[in-house]
Amino acid sequence: MATGMQNWRVTLSYDGTDFAGWQVQPGLRTIQGELQQALGRITGESPLPQGSGRTDAGVHALAQVASFQLRVPIPPENLARALNQTLPTAIRAISTVHALDDFHARHSARGKAYEYRIFTGDVCSPFLARYCWEPPWQLNLGDLQQAAKFALGQHDFTSFRAVDPDLSQRNAQVETDSVREIFHSEWEQAGPEMLVYHVRGNGFLHHMVRNLVGTFVDVGRGFQTPESIVRIIATKNRAAAGPTAPAAGLFLKQVEYGEPS
Repeated sequence: MATGMQNWRVTLSYDGTDFAGWQVQPGLRTIQGELQQALGRITGESPLPQGSGRTDAGVHALAQVASFQLRVPIPPENLARALNQTLPTAIRAISTVHALDDFHARHSARGKAYEYRIFTGDVCSPFLARYCWEPPWQLNLGDLQQAAKFALGQHDFTSFRAVDPDLSQRNAQVETDSVREIFHSEWEQAGPEMLVYHVRGNGFLHHMVRNLVGTFVDVGRGFQTPESIVRIIATKNRAAAGPTAPAAGLFLKQVEYGEPS
């Protein structure tokens, strides 16, 4: 790190509905872009904040972590206050602290937790619809729970990875790149009209959580059996799994920087 630079760790909460995801994209509003612009207006410096991962368009975060370096000296509480006065109201800085020189929001991460929300009632409130999926089928919670258990452990999750057009050029890396370990995978009845999927692991492939949820919903509506998850994982083929669940129901819940337990 350059002399005189201070490394920062910022935790953000955001409603991703009106943003084109985390990563800066020309002509589009993104979380990374809004944070960079806010830092520029506050400090006169415009570092590109590095996130713990790239949430997709429409995906939300309860606690996304970003890191960046600034030369200007500013107390953490002042930076937090200034960010929340400058950022759009859909993005809030909930923690702003100095970090060790070698801290990096993505490279230092050791685990992540997500949750996915499904509305099961008759009429979804317009004040809730931005933050859940409302599938048209009745779902069996017992089957969802059983299916979720088959995702536990270390597996090659190629079947739940977004199709990558460049994958054929990296065949030697496919298996290594697709292996992840899931520590926790469980469905919860969160009130009379809401099901929530909780998942925690050492990392996740692109669209992996949404593809898991879409497949679990196929199980919950009786289109697949819970045991089919074992077969789908073994095929290492995206076509064997269910559809990608909508972005609106997905929340990045926590990023872990100690050793996962």
